[in-house]
Amino acid sequence: MQDKTSRPSPLRGAQSKQETAGETDTGGGLLAPHLLTRRQFTTGSIAVASGLSTLGSACAGSNAPATSADTSVRLLVNGTRAELDIDLRSSLLDVLREQLQLTGAKKGCDHGQCGACTVHLDGRRVASCLTPAVQADGREITTIEGLSPEGGPLHPMQQAFIDQDALQCGYCTPGQIMAAVACVREGNAGSAEQIREYMSGNLCRCGAYAGILAAIQQAAPEIGGT
Repeated sequence: MQDKTSRPSPLRGAQSKQETAGETDTGGGLLAPHLLTRRQFTTGSIAVASGLSTLGSACAGSNAPATSADTSVRLLVNGTRAELDIDLRSSLLDVLREQLQLTGAKKGCDHGQCGACTVHLDGRRVASCLTPAVQADGREITTIEGLSPEGGPLHPMQQAFIDQDALQCGYCTPGQIMAAVACVREGNAGSAEQIREYMSGNLCRCGAYAGILAAIQQAAPEIGGT
């Protein structure tokens, strides 16, 4: 009966068989696949994958086309002309807020679902977060900052929102007011039901809808279009 303490270890036996077959380690640290331990296999795989990843990144960096391109646009914003260099991927909202510092239009959902970014483009309301800035080239833009003259009286809709307490936190208010003005000018403020329908794209998380409805009804006769 062979003593258990005198048995050769599996690894030692495997090495002996490898040397017998002439499959010695050549110095690169690689053994035949059936002789590798799990640790050796994992370490080698990670090393190979890292090398391929680095090579792939180098190739992509040298041959890949540019991911963005710049262009110039001319905008008429609140009566003032501006020529800007922009990224082709920029939204109108980002250009207004980041390059022109017109932060009245708010970035809410950034998916065109909340209405907080509403501005007027050639007199029509748009969700500026979904409007590519290049599409506004040469066109007239009105934001909440340009709705009433600087130092002058408030626009009737702005005043109505104050009179009717049609806001709470105020985050959505600029978009609500711009949409409300458009709603009246489009002739869609003839009834409470019509106003609710055409203002449904503007959300108020504070729930100030009753005040918003009352404000639109107050300002509509002054603005006209009903």
